[in-house]
Amino acid sequence: MTDDLALSVILPASNEEAWLGDCLAALFASDPVPGGAEAIVVANGCHDRTADVARQAEGLARDAGWSLTVCERAEGGKIGALNAGDAMARGAVRAYLDADVVVSPALMAHLCGVLRRADGPAYGSGTAVIPRPRTWVTRAYARFWQTLPFACSEAPGYGLFAVNPAGRARWGEFPDIISDDTFVRLQFSPSERLGVSPTYRWPMIEGWSDLVRVRRRQDAGVAEINRRWPQIMANEGKRPMGATGLLRRAVADPLGFLVYASVSAAVRIDRQKSGEWTRGR
Repeated sequence: MTDDLALSVILPASNEEAWLGDCLAALFASDPVPGGAEAIVVANGCHDRTADVARQAEGLARDAGWSLTVCERAEGGKIGALNAGDAMARGAVRAYLDADVVVSPALMAHLCGVLRRADGPAYGSGTAVIPRPRTWVTRAYARFWQTLPFACSEAPGYGLFAVNPAGRARWGEFPDIISDDTFVRLQFSPSERLGVSPTYRWPMIEGWSDLVRVRRRQDAGVAEINRRWPQIMANEGKRPMGATGLLRRAVADPLGFLVYASVSAAVRIDRQKSGEWTRGR
């Protein structure tokens, strides 16, 4: 870790040509980052034009004063891509960005500045905004999901999270794990997690069956962490919802509750039927 730049943005991407162009265009339209910034796109196991789309953004990066590195790996897998990107990174602050996320202009400089000024280890993220989903079922699910304790917690970090150097020292390489974002977030107590007001757009998966698949993977990721690193689960820190809280949300949004409950039930039934957790894509 040379720390000769203020910020490294590590962006694992597998078959993301449809999303990556908008992601990088927004990133390179960001407000200037004092101390300089770089983006590292790690195209892993791709069978499309992900790496080409990344290279086409070189002019945007150069005009914005960013460095852009595109790394191609034949092996698929987000964890390998994250570790490869980290090995090349030169920034003091490390941000990990999903390829379908679109940041607002103020976010990266603001987030980097907050983390660099933090006393001690710190984790941060921006304010997520879910664009209007195309399907009614995802609109209902997203509306209800955004009222739940996790989504309302400080810096939940889905789609984008960042750490300062002392925070990055909390773990070594990313372990082979389903939920890398949860693993990192739980390295930090709630008081060490910093949310900033600038936004980013994080699209939710479309359609009931894909919501079930993603929810199954999310639940499996949390269960894996609880099994392998039970000590960090104490850092979850989200407010308990309880039956009263759930009922209140159900009354306020009955359709959202029904969709959310049906997805939860489908995941639970599938888990009981198979007897094991299913790893999603």
